[in-house]
Amino acid sequence: MQPATLSQPAEKTMSQTALQWDEILGTDKTFVIAEAGVNHNGNLSMAKELVDAAIEAKADAVKFQLFNPDTLASKQTPLAAYQAETLSDQKTKTQHDLLASLTLPEEAYKELQAYAAQRGIMFLCTPFDEVAAQYLHHDLQLPMLKIPSGEVTNLPFLRMLGRMNTPIILSTGMSTLAEVQAAEAALRQENPDLPLSLLHCVSSYPTTPDSVNLRALQTLDQAFPNCLIGYSDHTLGWNVTVAAVALGARIIEKHYTLDKDLPGPDHKMSLTAAELKAMMQAIREVESALGDGVKQPQPIEGDCIAKARKSLIIRKDLPAGHQLSLNDLAIKRPGTGISPAQLEAVIGKTLTLPMAEDSVLHWEHLR
Repeated sequence: MQPATLSQPAEKTMSQTALQWDEILGTDKTFVIAEAGVNHNGNLSMAKELVDAAIEAKADAVKFQLFNPDTLASKQTPLAAYQAETLSDQKTKTQHDLLASLTLPEEAYKELQAYAAQRGIMFLCTPFDEVAAQYLHHDLQLPMLKIPSGEVTNLPFLRMLGRMNTPIILSTGMSTLAEVQAAEAALRQENPDLPLSLLHCVSSYPTTPDSVNLRALQTLDQAFPNCLIGYSDHTLGWNVTVAAVALGARIIEKHYTLDKDLPGPDHKMSLTAAELKAMMQAIREVESALGDGVKQPQPIEGDCIAKARKSLIIRKDLPAGHQLSLNDLAIKRPGTGISPAQLEAVIGKTLTLPMAEDSVLHWEHLR
């Protein structure tokens, strides 16, 4: 994204930011995070199957979530509306109940990380508290941390993350621009050069297309020239996700599942493994289609240039030495001769050889 109102210094900073993140992410293409989240339902074997599905889809990274139900939610915190709608187990009355059913033991994350490394995909995880962040950063030594939208206003947590001096990807659902600015300031309070990516996001599960507001990507891009901008998508399907890539999102995060009918809060709004693979193919096609932005003929247009454009054509048999007038010339296909754009330059020129009717005129025929 290159907003027209950005000053030259901001454009330079954005370029430096992009190069910095290219090195962190290991690619200059859109970096796609397959968000397994809690769709393992507390089962390590299912979590590994989710890793396999991300690899099959050719995602760049697979991501899970690490939290402690006791420190994340009060036992009185009610379920969100979408959680209540997707849960058939009437025993699950609170967020604490739900979260407790979706945890994996701490050692499972080491095993998942090793499994992902063995299979050749980057392993990422979202921490929801300081203890989880320290574990992921110091023990697992993850290359970056992804922070959820719910922590945008948790400035003490963000300041702690900034002191860890690890690249941060922050989702910005539920946030005003001012709140995002405060979050950026907190993260960079002690480290102004902290690598930071901001993901536009709408925290509704699923998000309806009319609520997505994809143009906010451009707003973030203009407001935060020192950040890489991306999109965390909660819409059904992947049309909106691909549109975000076309608008310039450099990081994409998308939930997926092994089965949309599994019990749990996120399965129904997630992509299937097959859909995740199709989304990846669509994203790469759109990236290829974006090109370099220079308006010029493409190499594959060569045949059409020759066949569909027009040239100056001799209207009737003419002898050598004839001085050309407008009545001597027609404009017809093919486009292999002198362009009709050069008509005025041709009038008054003299033929160097006889020309037959319907011949294509070239510069070497004239003096």
